[in-house]
Amino acid sequence: MTGSRSKWTVALAALLTLAFSAGTATGATHPASKNPVAANSPAVAKNGPLSVAYIEVNSNSMVNVGKYTLAGSGANVFDIGVIFAANINYNGSQAYLSFNPQVQSVLDNAATQIRPLQAKGIKVELSILGNHQGAGFANFTSKAAATAFAKQLSDAVTKYGLDGIDFDDEYADYGVNGTPQPNASSFVYLIQALRGYMPNKLITLYDIGPSASRLSYRGVNVTSMFNYAWNPWYGSFDVPSINLPAGHLGPAAIDFGSTSAADAAGMAQQTISGGYGVYLTYNLTSTDIHSYISSFTNVLYGANAVYTN
Repeated sequence: MTGSRSKWTVALAALLTLAFSAGTATGATHPASKNPVAANSPAVAKNGPLSVAYIEVNSNSMVNVGKYTLAGSGANVFDIGVIFAANINYNGSQAYLSFNPQVQSVLDNAATQIRPLQAKGIKVELSILGNHQGAGFANFTSKAAATAFAKQLSDAVTKYGLDGIDFDDEYADYGVNGTPQPNASSFVYLIQALRGYMPNKLITLYDIGPSASRLSYRGVNVTSMFNYAWNPWYGSFDVPSINLPAGHLGPAAIDFGSTSAADAAGMAQQTISGGYGVYLTYNLTSTDIHSYISSFTNVLYGANAVYTN
């Protein structure tokens, strides 16, 4: 695919239909959410890749994701906001989902931290990260154990009215606390179970760690169960190794605190030229940086960014 706007229009329409139908289909078997998401108007359409923003909620607010729109159309700059991060912890016998106080605060205050974004048509995911305790996505020792953790993830998505789960296999410290090393079946069982629990939600991959290279086991390949995968190395353009179509991949990864505007614009052009469907950003704060963001929105969408506090 080339970088022509007409081709992007067709490709993006199909992409948005597939992945942004989250929550509209039936069939999920979960208890009623304690924080239901109100029916929201669709986001203003734009032509170009999806933009993703990871937010370090230990120090920044999720509402920052919704402060940027495109001049003229009013479309959101960012399509997905990722809460960074919950943890996979270990209690001496099994893995469990854990929220630090800042993440818990975001979830408990979904009415002010999450719902305003969803009301604008922005999806909100929860990132899951290792926590130096030996528990990780790649070392469940049985299908039952992987399925139990998948249920915890799905229940959190339901309870807090989220749009999906993002996997980041870093800092697990496999082997500590007597935990096993990564195996071939663990992540496959986990993703298979999670997709069963969440047929219409987002599942994304931060393409790093042993889990990212263990997507197939005994004839079951879970690659197609991911909506998107993106490059984890900020300041670089590196195509993720997962075998998804280009429209579901994000090779560009920028850190607002360390990647220059010129590099951000250059990686945006590479994204368009390669026909890739995602542009990844990290470390968005409350500071107005619309000039910086315009460096890549002009390339991706043909419009400047506008900041509204």
